[in-house]
Amino acid sequence: MIRRRVVVSGAVQGVFFRDTCRRTADARDVAGWVRNLPDGTVEAVFEGEPERVRELVEWAHQGPATALVDAVSVTEEAPEGLRGFEIRPTPGGF
Repeated sequence: MIRRRVVVSGAVQGVFFRDTCRRTADARDVAGWVRNLPDGTVEAVFEGEPERVRELVEWAHQGPATALVDAVSVTEEAPEGLRGFEIRPTPGGF
């Protein structure tokens, strides 16, 4: 199991990025979460089998068809044993 945190910048909010990310993760049996950040980026955590997590990180570089991704920051983290994939609220309640 591996875990990666990604922060995606560009035109990535208001384009169904989070819902598409959740559906893509569910289809690949990857656990984690995704949320919008107040600065206009999207943050996600992917946990699971290495190849499947790599697929999600690769997907984040493009996102859904309506997104325009400018950059993706990827950070390796220790797995926490997450189960399922959820859309989390934006910090600060936005």
